[in-house]
Amino acid sequence: MEVRNISSKELQINEQIRDREIRVIDSDGSQLGIMPARRAMELAEQKNLDLVKIAPQATPPVCKIIDYGKYRFEQSKREKEQRKNQRVVEIKEVRLSLNIDVHDFETKKNHAMRFISEGNKVKASIRFRGREMGHPELGLEIMKRFSEAMAEVANVERQPKLEGRTMMMFLAPKPAK
Repeated sequence: MEVRNISSKELQINEQIRDREIRVIDSDGSQLGIMPARRAMELAEQKNLDLVKIAPQATPPVCKIIDYGKYRFEQSKREKEQRKNQRVVEIKEVRLSLNIDVHDFETKKNHAMRFISEGNKVKASIRFRGREMGHPELGLEIMKRFSEAMAEVANVERQPKLEGRTMMMFLAPKPAK
């Protein structure tokens, strides 16, 4: 029989506990004190339950007398519930251009508004082509105009920055009040 790695999710149970002395907690939560692992095993067997090491880093290690199957089931139920409540935030991209017209700008702004309202982050980018590289200040102006248009629903997470031929800016939803 191999001893499982403590750093993994698996806890040491019953015969896997090799410590000489352990602190034991009963199934009802009361402390039974420090005793040899053998004696704690016998107590657990009398109650038809398992001896589970719940705090291996403590001195002496803390073990609890519980129904391990039920404990694992409750644990997985809690983890499932936490995963259900999590939401992955995606980064959606809106590509602007240096010579963008008013209507196109409004359309891009509306798309970004929709992404923000869904709880996603928005990456606004402008790709400079050819001679446009000589006028990064025009791109900065468009980015500023875009961030001002989005100001009521989003915060600028990262200011516009020119990286190679692309200027990027990140917007995040404003925290709900």
